[in-house]
Amino acid sequence: MNKMTEPGIGTDNVGKNRRLMGKRGKGRIGPKGRQVKTLALEDVRMLLLDRMRRPDLLLEYLHLLQDHYGCLSLDHLAALAEELRLSQAEVYEVATFYAHFDVVENVGTIHPACTVRVCDSVTCAMFGGEDLRKSLASKNSEKVRVVRAPCMGRCESAPVAQIGQRHVDNATVLSIEQVITGGVSAPRIPVYLAFSDYQREGGYGLLRECLSGVRLAETVITEMEESSLKGLGGAGFSAGRKWRLVHNSVEPLVAVNADEGEPGTFKDRYVLETNPHQFLEGMLVAAWAVGATTIFIYVRDEYPAARKILEKELEVLGGSGLLEGFKVHIRRGAGAYICGEESAMLESLEGKRGEPRHKPPFPAEAGLFGRPTLIHNVETLYWVPEILTKGADWFARQGRRGSQGLRLFSVSGRINVPGVKVASAGITALELVEEYSGGMQNGHQFKAYLPGGASGGILPANLASIPLDFGTLDEYGCFVGSGAVVILSDQDPIAEVVLNLMRFFEDESCGQCTPCRVGCEKAVKLLEQPVWDEELLRQLSVVMTDASICGLGQAAPNPLLGALQFFREELPL
Repeated sequence: MNKMTEPGIGTDNVGKNRRLMGKRGKGRIGPKGRQVKTLALEDVRMLLLDRMRRPDLLLEYLHLLQDHYGCLSLDHLAALAEELRLSQAEVYEVATFYAHFDVVENVGTIHPACTVRVCDSVTCAMFGGEDLRKSLASKNSEKVRVVRAPCMGRCESAPVAQIGQRHVDNATVLSIEQVITGGVSAPRIPVYLAFSDYQREGGYGLLRECLSGVRLAETVITEMEESSLKGLGGAGFSAGRKWRLVHNSVEPLVAVNADEGEPGTFKDRYVLETNPHQFLEGMLVAAWAVGATTIFIYVRDEYPAARKILEKELEVLGGSGLLEGFKVHIRRGAGAYICGEESAMLESLEGKRGEPRHKPPFPAEAGLFGRPTLIHNVETLYWVPEILTKGADWFARQGRRGSQGLRLFSVSGRINVPGVKVASAGITALELVEEYSGGMQNGHQFKAYLPGGASGGILPANLASIPLDFGTLDEYGCFVGSGAVVILSDQDPIAEVVLNLMRFFEDESCGQCTPCRVGCEKAVKLLEQPVWDEELLRQLSVVMTDASICGLGQAAPNPLLGALQFFREELPL
């Protein structure tokens, strides 16, 4: 890149609509803003040191402040706005948008020393998450704050809680209290395939061939097109086609979506915590193929262990020389499901509220910082080395029932062996239960399943032999999405499941568009009634589906509509 050393420098695309509030100085009062206090400004400058003062780094600096002080005071937000040359409103609206930022009046505000987040999403709710939260809230003192939290991407270990950056799997009151008493808030780093082991098994051979000229970008892109690999974040668009669209663009970028927040989904975390280098090699090959030298990895804040693994292994990669010519930036999310939508992620990467963009233009044409951007999720890139090493034909042959390729399915719920399953595209939910998950738990009968997490709809067990692939569930109003399969039993009331999912969408709506913002809230209120108003719920679903800006509002009614179609006898109609 000859115009800039990093995206955002020397370009009008970052901050072009931002208005400076005057010259920097002590005690200055911006228009309709609070006075910037000298001590607060000194605090911020001490933390930032010689870091670049760029608007797109706003979330990183908000994390820096919160990690240090345990919260975000209004004085520190005003000082940060001063330092980044942003209006105080811009900083405040970002800080209050993301669930993991805790904005308070000042650092001296009475604030619990410990916050316990208890997951309340569908799988954890099935395994007693709500009872766990209530027990913790009634037992602990004012020094401990107990709050609800959306899916943490650990559904195979439900129920789950989080204290600081430490997760407690299969959580109980006792195990959580032990973590609190021990004062351990750092993430637990799992055992994973490190650089030396991955390279010993032949890893990075593909990347070396690409960088040395043994392989040509054109032939690699052609093979990716022939492989039938689709985007496995949920949309299912041809990966090779994406590469073709971005290839030969002017100064393209790569943005990796590691912000999987769909309830029931945890496959990307599994990849990052077990075999990060296969993903990294696929990412670098993709960047090389489309001519990008700058890469951004947007990682869920709920995945601190994965983030630390990436930081460590990228440093190792840099020492090996394999990153020569590439700049890789890790960016930390802040608790917003909507940022799993690709354009909302781009907004967040630019230091703004994670609100979806109107399309067109599409990211391949005008994405991050207005530049052509190749966007993939972790799993999609994970399969690239195997496809290009073993061949496109090999990958395409792996499917069942006419489907092509392999997938990582996140399987949780009332099964004996939950977890990530490497299985053929086109496998059925029944086969996932019987062949990969040890069958149903004792005392539970297979009643229903979510084929694609919270937004993928709901189907009865008598339709569990439908192939799971893109397009195969359309006639039932469902989709496979990111491959989050949640198995429900005869002990899981469908009405409660639907209400749980709709409450999730209500909490996670970004609020940008009225059909989603008001629709989700209205739907929750209707579902909380003793008797459901089916006609009104259906009318509301049509408006949300037809008029919402992005997939969140468009897909939110899917579980409700599925329940109305297949489980009427269980619903309060």
